[in-house]
Amino acid sequence: MSHNTFGHLFRVTTFGESHGPAIGCVVDGCPPGIALSEADIQGDLDKRRPGTSKFVTQRQEPDAVKILSGVFQDERMPAQVTTGTPIALLIENIDQRSKDYGEIRDKFRPGHADYTYLAKYGVRDYRGGGRQSARETASRVAAGAVAKKVLASLYPGMSIRGAMVQMGTKTIDRASWDWAEVANNPFFCPDASAVAPWTEYLEGVRKAGSSVGAVIEVVAEGFPAGLGAPIYAKLDGDLAAAMMSINAVKGVEIGDGFAAAALTGEENADEMRAGNDGKPRFLANHAGGILGGISTGQPIVCRFAVKPTSSILNPRLTVDVNNVETDIVTKGRHDPCVGIRAVPVGEAMMACVLADHALRHRAQNG
Repeated sequence: MSHNTFGHLFRVTTFGESHGPAIGCVVDGCPPGIALSEADIQGDLDKRRPGTSKFVTQRQEPDAVKILSGVFQDERMPAQVTTGTPIALLIENIDQRSKDYGEIRDKFRPGHADYTYLAKYGVRDYRGGGRQSARETASRVAAGAVAKKVLASLYPGMSIRGAMVQMGTKTIDRASWDWAEVANNPFFCPDASAVAPWTEYLEGVRKAGSSVGAVIEVVAEGFPAGLGAPIYAKLDGDLAAAMMSINAVKGVEIGDGFAAAALTGEENADEMRAGNDGKPRFLANHAGGILGGISTGQPIVCRFAVKPTSSILNPRLTVDVNNVETDIVTKGRHDPCVGIRAVPVGEAMMACVLADHALRHRAQNG
């Protein structure tokens, strides 16, 4: 009855709690001979790391990753490489403040998983949410970095990039999309003109002790047609499941998603012409790079909606474990927009799903 593992050939199992001694993951199914060091993983973890700006939780975690197994190097080898055995990755927790949660240990935070977790297991780690915490996603980001190394070995030049396209009620101007801008601001925003109004908006939310949601878009490019399967292993189905597994995600779209419902058949059809490389050239990408559960060779586009952080400073009505009505104020260090740090998590989940499907495709079709 394990529910902590995802993937088929590229399999990831995460472990650990928000206020435990450490979190981490075991990656199984990584092919041998791929150069892999802790530095290859650390860059992605630094993007998700808390405490990097006033707009994310001020918990100070270095998130320094340690590779415990699955790699080897001796004096005859120019680089450390994967061995084909399970890769264990460990990230220590060093800045827990469990006392911040003492006052709410018997209360359920509205919008959080406190009640449902207790209803299922009969025991709940209330310190930072335990296993429910977004802290768990650091393990996924570490696994995603390994997945990217696998994908780069199979598809040189591929890329997986994420950006925040909406914060609360504030959206971007898609005509101003610039991938280079994503690394220049604390919001992973691709529209430079949106950064200033977003800053003012979120500063107001933060000072009010509240939170807002976000929409994240992840785009994978440089992948061939043929990944996925038409029925029970649809690429878009697995992507949707992977993104929905991220904490606080409440909706997923592939390509135009829900907007496709407002299009006509003529508008929605991704028309094709003959390409110079002997393959079809698509005139649009409403399908988000996936048709019939199988990749088309176009950019794979996935968006997901993140709800507002449930832990807020303003009082909310709730009940306690004895079903007695009360109210609750959540102290501690929380993200006013948890969607910000969800960007590298979305990239990681895209990478893990694509690595899994790439290995499955190779196993079936050579």
